Amino acid sequence: MPRIVGLTGGIGSGKSRIAGRFAELGVPCYIADDRAKELMNSSTSLRNAILENFGPQSYADDKLNREFISNLVFKDMDRLVLLNALVHPAVAQDFSEWISEQNSSYVIKEAAILFESGGAEQCDEVILVTAPMETRIERVLARDHSTVDAIKSRMSKQWADEKKIPLADYHIENIKWEDTLTKIDVLHQKLLQNL
Repeated sequence: MPRIVGLTGGIGSGKSRIAGRFAELGVPCYIADDRAKELMNSSTSLRNAILENFGPQSYADDKLNREFISNLVFKDMDRLVLLNALVHPAVAQDFSEWISEQNSSYVIKEAAILFESGGAEQCDEVILVTAPMETRIERVLARDHSTVDAIKSRMSKQWADEKKIPLADYHIENIKWEDTLTKIDVLHQKLLQNL
């Protein structure tokens, strides 16, 4: 089985773009947040659990009503904990099935809340992506067309970088993409050599 390298970072840190670069280098990448969204639509048992706990407004036109769910969970920590308790086991099972089909030397498991969810325990090593708060907010504003208050509220639900840095095996500060590309390429070679 391949080594599991976790890739995590706060909202707007650039972890998804970095995962994309690893994919370009031929590393299989499991994007946990994307799979979670897919599973919330495709898994009958998960869908039923969400409907039971969050009501019929949770789905609209036979798809997860992401705006409704986001508004609920980012305003109420108990509801966020509940949603995570429903979704994380489904994602963990999906990841186990996915990794059993991989034959590379290592894979990337990208997840925004890898440490917070306990998912880092599945990983052999973890890469943490950070960026200055202002940069992160600018990125999310451009991407999601959200408000600064809404972004800060979402950020407050994630652990601070200072708490995650000591837990990570590798740290990429993602400010200038050209510099970050070099860091990724060097780290990729290091990960290949450490097999």
